[in-house]
Amino acid sequence: MTTLSPIQIARENQTLNVVLVEDDLHLRREISDHLIGNGFKVFDIASAAALEDLVTPDPIDLYVIDLNLPGESGLSLSKRIRSSFPLVGIVIITAKLSLGDKLASYSHGGADFYLNKPISPEELVLVLQNLGRRVKKINIEDSWSLSLRDRILVSPDSKHKLRLTGREKTLLVALSQAKDNTLESGYISDLFTSSESEDFMSKHALEELIARLRRKLKGAQSPDAEAAIKSVWGIGYQLCIHINIEY
Repeated sequence: MTTLSPIQIARENQTLNVVLVEDDLHLRREISDHLIGNGFKVFDIASAAALEDLVTPDPIDLYVIDLNLPGESGLSLSKRIRSSFPLVGIVIITAKLSLGDKLASYSHGGADFYLNKPISPEELVLVLQNLGRRVKKINIEDSWSLSLRDRILVSPDSKHKLRLTGREKTLLVALSQAKDNTLESGYISDLFTSSESEDFMSKHALEELIARLRRKLKGAQSPDAEAAIKSVWGIGYQLCIHINIEY
């Protein structure tokens, strides 16, 4: 069996972004340092609440979550993440040894792996490497490509090339770069409001823009695919496809 050197491991994992949610400061630093030493980019936080304020420059690929967190539990957090980001990798870590907790993590929390504390740092690295390869493969296969220069959106199977209007391009870029791929309706309207005049995008105009873009995207999706842009009650809109932006 070939053993990778630390440099090779770092190169293999340099694009994998990991969120570590662990309330034990000593353990959090220990795990974080080990993952960083193996080439992962790590964002470590102490609670589920802290995740709401976390801003990352790139999408998160993997989550490592302690089951017994203060406030919202790791199980609840895992379930929320899986619901919002069905393709990410999730690893639950815990000192609880019961079969019930393990089964709940898989069935209700949507976890990919369940590791008991004290965890083996080497095992965690291997688990994340394997999950990372799966996540990256899925992202590549299921990603749309958007050329900003040409305003062309290409479907994952490359069979459809959609020419976008300027507003459609701006909207997709904004949604793809937003946290949870979600933006408030008011924020979106502001994107199309001129600062040099009193021109204003009304709620009706925004709804028409969304409807036209949905129809355009639907024509390039499989019949059973979920809507590429969905309405979020009381907030605005969420992008439900992954887009690679080409500058």
